Amino acid sequence: MLFNEQPLVSIVIPCYNHANFVQDCIQSVITQTYQNIELIIIDDGSKDESVKKIQNLIQQCKERFVRFEFRNRPNKGLSATLNEALEWCQGEYYSVIASDDMLLKDKLEIQIDFFKNSADSSIVGVFGGYNLINNYNSVIKTVHMKEKKYLFDEIFLHNFDLPAPTALLKLEHIRAVGGYKEDLKIEDWYMWLKLTENNHSLVYLDKVLVNYRYHENNFSKNFQVMNIERKKVIDNFSYHKLYKYADLKIQWLKATDYLYINKKDALGLFNKLFLENPSQIFSKNFLRFMFHFMKASVKNK
Repeated sequence: MLFNEQPLVSIVIPCYNHANFVQDCIQSVITQTYQNIELIIIDDGSKDESVKKIQNLIQQCKERFVRFEFRNRPNKGLSATLNEALEWCQGEYYSVIASDDMLLKDKLEIQIDFFKNSADSSIVGVFGGYNLINNYNSVIKTVHMKEKKYLFDEIFLHNFDLPAPTALLKLEHIRAVGGYKEDLKIEDWYMWLKLTENNHSLVYLDKVLVNYRYHENNFSKNFQVMNIERKKVIDNFSYHKLYKYADLKIQWLKATDYLYINKKDALGLFNKLFLENPSQIFSKNFLRFMFHFMKASVKNK
């Protein structure tokens, strides 16, 4: 495909305190085999040397991309940053890459080829697998699965695997659903739901597309936030016929998370869920909990 025949892809890099990684992230966009790219980088009030690291690559970005923008301003949060970027973007397709992750060089080419060759007009986003890497860019493991198409119901019931760093989405559909909801921390799950709410779909390709960085962190703090935020996401769809099942699913996820933090509380939640929903025995929720119960028991020995 000739350069002037390629659809424009908008890449967004939101950055916050990733001075050690942001240059690798930017370079991974610069070296894409796909050519017709515009890039916006927004530093969301970093307190480290991120801005300096980005500034060192500005000239290279101006030479490589059709359009380029770098903004540095006080912290507003991720969703507000993404909405700000959306106002700037002019592409047909849209991709967000966290400033500590990296695109594999053929990511965009693979995804654009899929869109070009697919006759399924319901598809508004394409995802794929990833390499899990450490702080030294060494691959810990590779995660990918067979190609699969996801609709709203599966995503709402949390039966999906759509890694956010791998996403390539149709920009017009993101704008049509109003962009990102700024009071949510799980902005990606909410976006996948809004995009598929009206009979659209998202596809997972059996291709490894990005390097996703794993950081050692305070799991207890993060999982508590995640459980609160999951509830906030599904409450935006409380009118849906599957709402009570989605609510039940996140309660099971919460009980499973607790196994790695406080087993007593986890078993208390499990007993409550099982007594209220005895039909859940041998359900996927039940079996997943039991699997993690055994895994956590071995880990804590």
